[in-house]
Amino acid sequence: MLLTPNMQVRKITDITIETLRENNIKGMILDVDNTLIDLDRVPLEGIKEWIDNMKNEGIKFCIASNSLKKDKIGKVAKMLDIPYVHFSAKPTKIGLKKAKQILGIENSKNIAEVGDQLFTDVLGTNRMKMFSILTEPLCEEKVKINNLKRKLEKRVLRRKK
Repeated sequence: MLLTPNMQVRKITDITIETLRENNIKGMILDVDNTLIDLDRVPLEGIKEWIDNMKNEGIKFCIASNSLKKDKIGKVAKMLDIPYVHFSAKPTKIGLKKAKQILGIENSKNIAEVGDQLFTDVLGTNRMKMFSILTEPLCEEKVKINNLKRKLEKRVLRRKK
C-alpha cells in the first residue's frame, strides 16, 4: 500500500485541474530531478505555463527535492515562482512537513506530491497520507545504481497490477 501511487501519469503536465478538483487537491508538492527538469537541467516543455494555469485555478505549489544542490533547486523555483525545500530527505517526513507548512494547507489529504520515484516520492507521500502522483522519468538515469533502482521500481509496480 505504501508503494502504490494514487495516480500515474506520463508527465506532470498531463495532470488536469479537473483531476485535482475530483480529488479535492488544493496544493501540490513537486519533485525536481527527472520530474520538472531532465538530468541536463532542461525544463519540461510547457511546465511554466502549466504551473501558471494551475495557480490561476487556485492551486498552491512548493518544491521538495532531495537534492543537496540548493542553487539548482533555487533556479528552478525562481523560474516557476514557487517556494522550495531542498534536501527534503524523502521518504522521511521532514521535508514534506516543511513543504506542507509552506503551502499553509492543514489537511494532508488536500495535498498532492508529484515525483518520478517510487521509493522516495510515493513512499514519502503515502506516509504523510497525501495524494501521491507518480510520473515517468523525463530521461534515462546516468548512474548505474539508479538504473538498478528503476528496474526494481518497475517490478514492484507490475506486481501491484
